[in-house]
Amino acid sequence: MKEHKITGLSCGHCALKLEEQIQQLPGGERAKVQFNSSKIVLDEQMDLDSVRSILSTENVRFESDGEPTGPNWLMIGLYVSVASFIAALITEHMMNITYVSILFYAVATIASGYSTFLKGLRNLTKLKFDINTLMTVALVGAVAIGEWKEAALVAILFGINELLESYGMEKARRSMESLLKVAPKEALLLRDGKTEVISIEELAVDDVVLVKTGQKIPSDGVVVYGKSSVNEAAITGESLPVEKESGENVFGGSINNEGVLHVKISKTYNQSALSKILALVQEAQESKTPTELFINRFANYYTPIIMIISALVMLVPPLLFNDPWGEWFYQGLAVLIVGCPCALILSSPIAILSGITVNARNGILIKGGAYLEQLGKINIIAFDKTGTLTLGEPHVVAEKAFHPDFYKVAYAIEKSSSHPLAKAVVAKCREVGAEEVEADEITTVSGQGITAVVDHKTYRLGNEKIIGSMHADEDVINVIESFKEDGNTIVLVASDTEILGVFAIADEIRKESPDIISLLHEKGIRETVMLTGDHPIVADKVAKKTGVSSFFGGLLPEDKVEKVRSLKKHGKVAMIGDGINDAPALATADLGIAMGKGTDSAIETADIVLMQDHLGKLPDAVQVSRKVNTIIKWNIGLSLGLKLLALLLTIPGWLTLWIAILSDMGATILVTLISLTVLLHNRK
Repeated sequence: MKEHKITGLSCGHCALKLEEQIQQLPGGERAKVQFNSSKIVLDEQMDLDSVRSILSTENVRFESDGEPTGPNWLMIGLYVSVASFIAALITEHMMNITYVSILFYAVATIASGYSTFLKGLRNLTKLKFDINTLMTVALVGAVAIGEWKEAALVAILFGINELLESYGMEKARRSMESLLKVAPKEALLLRDGKTEVISIEELAVDDVVLVKTGQKIPSDGVVVYGKSSVNEAAITGESLPVEKESGENVFGGSINNEGVLHVKISKTYNQSALSKILALVQEAQESKTPTELFINRFANYYTPIIMIISALVMLVPPLLFNDPWGEWFYQGLAVLIVGCPCALILSSPIAILSGITVNARNGILIKGGAYLEQLGKINIIAFDKTGTLTLGEPHVVAEKAFHPDFYKVAYAIEKSSSHPLAKAVVAKCREVGAEEVEADEITTVSGQGITAVVDHKTYRLGNEKIIGSMHADEDVINVIESFKEDGNTIVLVASDTEILGVFAIADEIRKESPDIISLLHEKGIRETVMLTGDHPIVADKVAKKTGVSSFFGGLLPEDKVEKVRSLKKHGKVAMIGDGINDAPALATADLGIAMGKGTDSAIETADIVLMQDHLGKLPDAVQVSRKVNTIIKWNIGLSLGLKLLALLLTIPGWLTLWIAILSDMGATILVTLISLTVLLHNRK
């Protein structure tokens, strides 16, 4: 299958009809016309000329065919129509020359309505009923009963309506396209001391590229030379620069703010975080939400129902009540125009596309409109603890020294270790300015800790087992018990005869977690729950500091799954984790949200990825999704409500052709403008 960009596609209902026709061509069974992104997916063996012929019936063409030569006849036709209509009004009401005004009305009708008329005739021969068919019948009927002014006004308003539909969808598409343009196109390859400009697709793993000030880093890699601040907004949505130096990872698409960097490529561009993000965002444009699927199904029944109502309006009053045929024939034509489903079909896609775009700008990757819609319905959020509410990095929260050599000995023993607890101890020792000496004869004692020789004396470092049966003063025991009661991990430092001191180590709570939990409750999340494998004492401590509604500790992965299932009985549940250990729980929840910062596992696991690797933008995402859901409901209500109001006007016989078209035009304007307000979210 091959993807082609198309232009001129402004009507969602038309896109569905084009897709049906193309699927009937040889090899077209799997063809897709993607309205949101204005693309068409075709089998590579398909005859493109046949596809072009079908597309041309709706004034749609392949972008690769270039810009249309000659003038824009549709726009010119609209100008001619408006001018002719004004001329008709002048000749009719000021000069009282009826036959000349009819001529001007006819020109106005033909100039704006000729393409609709031709499409409608083709549809009538195939017994297909869409907006073009309805408009054609209405225009011919109006002319047949001498309503020239009404016919001209309907043709003009319908033309304006089509332009408005096109504007709204193009605005949302351009916003999405501007987001997708962050991808780099070229790279400066360093080879034998010289630079060479190559295409991004030619980059290979282990190539070294030169990135100058203001340039985009071409793909994921590692800095091998240079120091600079880098703007990672394309990946994380964070506008604040991140300092990078030799040995640190960088993302493709991020911008070098200053200086020069040499970057060793670790992934080809197609495997880079940015490439995967952009691919998923593009796919997200075309994923249909349950609401969109319902609207499309409803639209297929709506138009035939309107045609039946129109026939009843034309026939019932004259036949049963002996009312004038002409008057009710006119009313029936007006009802036909109310059958246009365009505003209804536009109720959802512009808002969904805008919502996905706004979240992507904020570094929140939503993999489809269905997930955006689901996020707006979530009322319970379950959090993993480690790496989600906490940093996932142990640090010393308290310590007590009983001997002057406490820090020196601890530093000497731990500084060469890569264990997370050792890193926490080393960081604290450096913070207090511990003397740096070397440790010898370092030996690991399984399940207990380490023994080593420092300044010709043997020392021990580890948990309580490392001190064996050594007698400890009551003060020392009280300190240890106090640290343990707070849910901390204990690291003791001792000689053969005495305890030098004790470290209390815990996972550091993210500084933003309490505020984020509070904000989520304000945004309408009814319950926040922490699920963790840590000891319940530790869980209780973190829960109190973060403000979650409830917590469950000591859980295995399968236990988390059961808890999520239990929570689902009480509402719509989102599960937030790291995308690896919590994969079963993420899959079980109504919505899986991963902490990512561009990691492959996070991008591939969850329905939504927080690319910043923190919860800071989560309340914003909830707010945007709820706004989108509210807008879609309003749009559906407005589009159907205005049409219902127009239909009710048939009861007293007040419905006119121009009121009918205005009801659809008004709905289209409101639906478009309201949907585009999503793009204004967070803009200052």
